[in-house]
Amino acid sequence: MENCTESRTSSHKPLHKRTLIKVFLWSCARKVHDGVQRSRSAPTNPPCEHEKMLGIRVLLCFGFVAVLPALCFPHTICTLTQRTAICNSLRLSTIPSNLPQQIEELFLNKNFILKLKNGCLSRYPYLQMFSCANCFLNAVDAQVFSNSPLIENLNFADNELHKEHNHFAQSLGSLTRLRILDLSGNGLTEDMVSEIVQNLTSLEILDLSRNVLLRLDEYTFRDLHHLKELNLERNVLFEIDDAFDHLKKLRRLNLAFNSLPCLVKFEMTQLVVLNASHNLIEWFITNQDITKTFELETLDLSDNRLLYFPFLPTYNRIKTLLLSNNHIGFYGHLSQNTSLNWTNSVEFYNLGANASNVTAELWRDDLHGDLSSVEIIDLSVNQVRYLPQGFLQKMPHLYWLRMRSNCLESLNLSEEELPVTLYELDVSNNRLAELHSHSSSVSELNNLTHLNLSLNNIQKLPSRVFTTFPSLSIVDLSYNTVRVCHPTEIYNSDSSACAVWTNIPTLKQLHIAGCNLNNIPPLTFYGTPLTYLDLSNNPDLHICQDCLSGLSGTLQHLSLSNTGLQDFNFSPFKQLKFLNISKNSMSELPKSLMTLNLKLLDLRDNMLSTIELEHATVLAEQLQIVYINGNNFNCCQLEWYRIFEKSENLCVADLLEFTCVDSHQQKLKAGLFESVLCGGRSTDESMFWYILLFLSVGVSMVGVSVIYFLTFRPRLLPRVIKKKCWKPTTY
Repeated sequence: MENCTESRTSSHKPLHKRTLIKVFLWSCARKVHDGVQRSRSAPTNPPCEHEKMLGIRVLLCFGFVAVLPALCFPHTICTLTQRTAICNSLRLSTIPSNLPQQIEELFLNKNFILKLKNGCLSRYPYLQMFSCANCFLNAVDAQVFSNSPLIENLNFADNELHKEHNHFAQSLGSLTRLRILDLSGNGLTEDMVSEIVQNLTSLEILDLSRNVLLRLDEYTFRDLHHLKELNLERNVLFEIDDAFDHLKKLRRLNLAFNSLPCLVKFEMTQLVVLNASHNLIEWFITNQDITKTFELETLDLSDNRLLYFPFLPTYNRIKTLLLSNNHIGFYGHLSQNTSLNWTNSVEFYNLGANASNVTAELWRDDLHGDLSSVEIIDLSVNQVRYLPQGFLQKMPHLYWLRMRSNCLESLNLSEEELPVTLYELDVSNNRLAELHSHSSSVSELNNLTHLNLSLNNIQKLPSRVFTTFPSLSIVDLSYNTVRVCHPTEIYNSDSSACAVWTNIPTLKQLHIAGCNLNNIPPLTFYGTPLTYLDLSNNPDLHICQDCLSGLSGTLQHLSLSNTGLQDFNFSPFKQLKFLNISKNSMSELPKSLMTLNLKLLDLRDNMLSTIELEHATVLAEQLQIVYINGNNFNCCQLEWYRIFEKSENLCVADLLEFTCVDSHQQKLKAGLFESVLCGGRSTDESMFWYILLFLSVGVSMVGVSVIYFLTFRPRLLPRVIKKKCWKPTTY
C-alpha cells in the first residue's frame, strides 16, 4: 500500500459510535432499573438470587463500558504521552496510521523506513516535531510535508539522504516555520547542502556534522538570514571562504574535527562561541582594523598546530580560551637577537592568490589582543618556556590557569605575577627546579585553592610557602625532590629543600607521592585537618605510629602504596573510609582494620597467603570494594574467598584476575580451582578417579580382544567355549 493514511476514515462514523454508546448505556441502565423493580415485586423468590442476578447485570454493563475505548481506538505499540508519540526501535517500515490525530511530536528513530511517500503524514496536521533518525532513509517524496505546515523541528540524522537529495530539498519548501534541522551523518556534499537549505529563511539551528563537506563559499548558506547555531563538526573542510560573513545572527559555530589550515582575518563580531578544535590550524589572526567589540565568549582552538598565541580581537568579551595540545610558544627573546636576521612580517595567500599583509613585528609578545575578560585559559601540552612580563596581569578576572606539560623553567608565586582572583593553578609536568615567592605577596592571593606542582624537578622552595596562602585547600607536590620539614626546623633563608605542613587550617588534600621521603617526623601535620593524604611510591619511607597522630579525627582517604609497609596500627583513624596499602610486604592483614568502617580497601601485590575467617566476615559486612590480586594466596585455604564471593554488599573489583598458588607453586585462577587438588579427603577422591580410569581401560582391552577373535579367528572362539563350557549330560 503506497499511501500510509487510513482509508477507512469518514466524517459520519464518529457520530455513529457515540450514538451506539449512548443507546447501549441507556439500555444497561434500563435493565438494571427493571431488575430492581422485579426484585421488589417478587418477595416469594429468595432475595439472594435477585441480588446475585442484579450484580451480574451491573458487572456486565460496566465491563463492556471499560472495554469500549479499546474497541473504538485501535491498539498501538507506540508510547503515547500527552501529545507525543514515541515509536523508536519498533522495526517499523511505514509511518503508523493508527495514532491520535492531535499528536504534535512523533519519534520514529531506529526503524527501517526506507522512504517517506506522499500523504504518509497527512493524518497528523498538528505535527510540530518529526524525528526519523537512523532509519536507513534514502528517499523523501516532494509533497510529504504539504499537509504539515506547523512543523518546526526535523531530525533526519544518520540516514542516506544523499541518494535523492533533490526530492528531499523540494519537500522542505513548504515548511515555512522550520527552525531546527538535523542532517548529520547523511553523506552530503556542499553542493547538496546548498540545494537543500535554499529558501529555508526561518531556520535557526542547523546540524551538518559527520557529512563530507570539503569547501564552503558565500553561496552555501546565502538564504539563512536567521541562523543562530551551525554545527559542521567532523567533515573534511579545508576552506571556508567568506561562508559566514552574511550570517549576522549566527551565535554558535562548531568547526571541530576538520582539516582547516588557518583562520585568518577573523571578522565575525556577532559570534559568541567558536569551536575550531581538532583541525590543522597554525594561525589564528583577527582583523586588527575592526574597532567594534567582538561578542566572542568561548574560543576553543585545542588540538591544532598553533605556533603562536592567537591574535585575539582588540576589543572582545572572551571568558574561556582553550589552547591545549598545540605548539604555542613565546618568542620575544628572539627579537633581540639581530644575528638571526628573521623577517618581522608574514603574508598569507588564499586560493585566489590574493596576498594580504596580516601583521608586523611577528616576534613581539604583546600582540595578544584584549585579555581583560578571560576567566579560564588552558595552555596544557604546548611549548611554553616562559610567560611574558605582565602577561597574566592582563587578565584581572582569571581564576583557572592550566599549563600542564610545557617547558616552564621558573615560577614566581606572587601577586606581581599571578592575578589575585586565581582559584586553580596547574603547572604540573614542567621543568620547574625552584619556586620563588614573598610571604607578603603570597598572602594577597586570597582565592588560590588548588595548586598542582607535581611531576617537576623542584628541589628548593620557601619552606613555609604553603602556610601563607589564606585559602589553600589542595596541594599536589608529588614526584619532586622535596622532603618534609620537622616542625622544630626554622628556615630564615628564601629557599630550602623541605616544606612545612603544620598549622594550615584550610588544607584538606595533600599529595606527596614519589618524593623520595625517608621518614615523616612526629606532629608533621599538627593543626592541618587533612582528609586526603597520599604518601605512595616512597619505598624507603619509615612511618612511625605518631607521625600521623594529628590526623586521627579527620583523615578519610590514606594511600600508603609502595612504602615498604609491613605492619601499622590503623585503629586511631576512625574516620578512614578509603585505604590503599598495595605493593608492600604485608604477610598478614593488620587486625586494626577490623575496628574501622572502611568502604574501599586495596590489598594488591602484597605477601598475603590467607585471610582469617573472622576477619573476612567482618570485611565482607563493612567493605564495598576490595582489591586482592597479586598476593600468594594458598589455593587450599580459600574459605575467606568464598565469604567474599557470596557477600551481597562486597564487590571484588579484580575478581577475574585473582589467582592463588597450589602445592606445586603454580598460579591458578581461583574461580576455576577445584578442591580435589588439595590434600586430606581429596586424596581418596583422586584414588577413586584413578581406579575408575584403570577399570575403563581394562574393559576396553577385553572388548578389543573379543572383536579381534570374532574378526580374524572366528572358529577358535567357539572351540574354546565348547571345550570349557560344554559337558556331556545323561538322559
